[in-house]
Amino acid sequence: MTKSTYPKAEKYPDLETIYSQCSGPGGLKLAEFLAEKINLVPGKRVLDVGMNRGYQSCFLAKEYGINLVGIDPWTDRKDNRPHVDHLTENAISWGVEDLVLGLQVGVPDTRFASSSFDYVYSTTALEMIRGTKGEDAYRDSTKEIHRVLRPDGLFALGEPMHLDVEPAPLILDLIQQGEEDWTKFFVTIGETVSVIQSVGFEIIESGYVTDAHSWWLEYATYDPYCRNDPNGEAKTIKMDAGSWLSFGYVIARKK
Repeated sequence: MTKSTYPKAEKYPDLETIYSQCSGPGGLKLAEFLAEKINLVPGKRVLDVGMNRGYQSCFLAKEYGINLVGIDPWTDRKDNRPHVDHLTENAISWGVEDLVLGLQVGVPDTRFASSSFDYVYSTTALEMIRGTKGEDAYRDSTKEIHRVLRPDGLFALGEPMHLDVEPAPLILDLIQQGEEDWTKFFVTIGETVSVIQSVGFEIIESGYVTDAHSWWLEYATYDPYCRNDPNGEAKTIKMDAGSWLSFGYVIARKK
């Protein structure tokens, strides 16, 4: 029998529910991928930066027994309620309300004491800061993550990135025609690593996720906004076919 790559995530096969609760590609597989990279163990204190509705947060608390604080300053684009309200509801549904706390704050203004967390975890969040506020804001956010980690604490980052190539002209037209120009949000793994190193982190591991293309196709199929607009993001993802669009990760240690 072939060993599963994501045994914990595969306990929860309802992709329609997962993608209605998670932002971006990967879902619970992404959460497990990063958790295994940093060797999450029970009892550790984890900060989830930009947790959205907190579905991945609750999965991590349930499957790894960690104490998690999720932060997100934004409101939900579907019902305009604070994301922390959704986290609270999901924590009750997952039975982890004693392990998960949500706060409506964001980086770089978390107001946490320095060296507060053993791990910081962030997926499909910081690229939104880059795209809306610029590269300096992205750097300031990673600097804040470095500050709130304890010495030798680990930072696990997973976010949409692109390969170090120029997109085909047709793909470039598609990624720039919507409400959000993806070229303002997504950079290469090399550019991301450079920023994280610049604020004092030691890079342990980084790269493009092998399953990036399949995760994006899964997102295009099950994300409710993609399903409602097949000529939008979903079309771009399928036409690109992994030639430019990817997904990167960085595992870094606070020196």
